[in-house]
Amino acid sequence: MAAPNPNYRQLDPQEIVATVRVLHGRIEGRFPGSGLSKVVSELLGVAQENVARTEWIQKPHFPLRLTAAILSLVIIALLTGMLLHIRQFKFDDYTNFIQSLEASISSVVFIGAAILFFVSWENRIKRSRALKAIHELRALAHIIDMHQLTKHPESCFARPTPTPKRALTPFELNRYLDYCSESLALISKIAALYVQGFQDPVLLDAVDDVEDLTAGLSRKIWQKITILE
Repeated sequence: MAAPNPNYRQLDPQEIVATVRVLHGRIEGRFPGSGLSKVVSELLGVAQENVARTEWIQKPHFPLRLTAAILSLVIIALLTGMLLHIRQFKFDDYTNFIQSLEASISSVVFIGAAILFFVSWENRIKRSRALKAIHELRALAHIIDMHQLTKHPESCFARPTPTPKRALTPFELNRYLDYCSESLALISKIAALYVQGFQDPVLLDAVDDVEDLTAGLSRKIWQKITILE
């Protein structure tokens, strides 16, 4: 049995960037200067930016983790000190015992809450940065959908009218719609990079929403392609 290849078990950001670049070249070659070409050019820039973003998100934030580790050591030291000096507590004096116990518990709870804050703070920083990028991808998906809204199969068979824009042939319209569908698929793949090495339920839901959005828009495009064929 052949050993599993790790290259086929996770998305490669560089390969996605290369695929977007190839798609942009194909669109620019067939529809030079078109709005779709400009949108995919922007998508290429976003894909390149996301390589650095995903690498930053997947790396641990050492200053915050170091702070949490120091606070954890402080708690351990406090608990150890309490156990070592437990004989000094006057257990026969109920009031002093309760006050000492309450002060010790309050210190432990306070430092524990601080540890949770710093640990969750790292996740919140990464989540905020990733969600901002996800919103950009969602906006790009809607912009691509706007470009294909006016591309109807019936326009290829209607009588020619004097319009400033050149009418697309059935083959050109087929390619244009196919390029839109490929662009939407790549948007969903770029979004999936953010949850590949960062497991966050809120971010995972946002990525799922983008994938559902692009899949739904692609279905509308393929309905047009089916009618055209």
